[in-house]
Amino acid sequence: MNRTGRLDVLLLSAIVIAAVLSGCGKSNRTSSSGFGDGRLTLSGASTAAPLVNEIARRFESRHPGVRIDVQTGGSSRGVADVRRGTVDIGMVSRPLGSDERDLTAHCIAMDGVALIVHRDNGVSELSRQQIIDIYTGRIDDWSAVGGRPAPITVVNKAEGRSTLELFLAHFKLKREDIHADVVIGENLHGIRTVAGDPNAIGYVSIGTAEFERSNGVPIRLLPLDTIEASTANVLNATFPLSRPLNLVTVGKRSPLVDAFIALATSKDVNDLVKAQFFVPIAE
Repeated sequence: MNRTGRLDVLLLSAIVIAAVLSGCGKSNRTSSSGFGDGRLTLSGASTAAPLVNEIARRFESRHPGVRIDVQTGGSSRGVADVRRGTVDIGMVSRPLGSDERDLTAHCIAMDGVALIVHRDNGVSELSRQQIIDIYTGRIDDWSAVGGRPAPITVVNKAEGRSTLELFLAHFKLKREDIHADVVIGENLHGIRTVAGDPNAIGYVSIGTAEFERSNGVPIRLLPLDTIEASTANVLNATFPLSRPLNLVTVGKRSPLVDAFIALATSKDVNDLVKAQFFVPIAE
C-alpha cells in the first residue's frame, strides 16, 4: 500500500473512532440525566418566575444536559402559550377560571397581594373604602386619608396580569373604574415605581415586596382589613387577599415535564420557596 493509501486508511479509522466515542458520550449523558439534552420552556406570571427560575437551576443541576427557559409576560400569556403549544408549561399566579378547565394546575407555593407605599409615607393604614376611593379617583390627595398634603400617584397593573384580576375581584371593581397615573407590568416595576415616588401607591406580590424590602428598598406594606400583609399571615390563612402560584399544563405531559413538576411541587424546593418569601405547600 502506498503512502497516500495508508493516510486514507488512518484518516478513515480516526473518523470511525471519533464517531464511536461521540456516540458513547451522548449515551452516557442520556443515562446520567435521564432526559439527554432535553429542553423545557415556560412562560407566564412574573410573580412566579423568580421562584421557577431557581427551581429550574436545581433541576438542571440534577439532570445534566437539560436546559430550561423561563419567560415572563403575565398569567394570560402563560395560559395562551401553553394552549398553543408554544411552551411546555405556563405560569399562572391565581386559581384557574371556569373557562380554563382544559388546563391542569400544579400549585408550587402560596402568595398574597399587598398594597405598598413609600417608606416615608406617613399613612399607616387604609380602609377598604379609602382604597376603592383612591383607585377610582374620588380621593386624590394624601391629606384626605391622614397623610401630608400631596397628590396621590395611583399605580395600577396592566391588563392580562393576574394581580390586577385579583385586586379587582377583591374590591368589586371593574377595569374601567380605575383611574391610574402609572400602569406597570411586573412586580419589580411596581416596587421600583413606588420606591422612587414618595406619593405613590401600588399593589404587588407580598413575597416579592418582602424580599425587596429586606434588601433595603424603601417601601412599606399596608395592612388589609386590619391584617398585616406578610407571608406569615398568608401561611396561617388570615390574610384576605392570597392566591396560589400554579404551573399549568394541557393534555398529555412528557416525562420531562412530569419530572420538573414533581420537583416543583415537592418539599425538596421548600428552601427556595421560603428564600423568595413565598409559602410552601409541600410538607
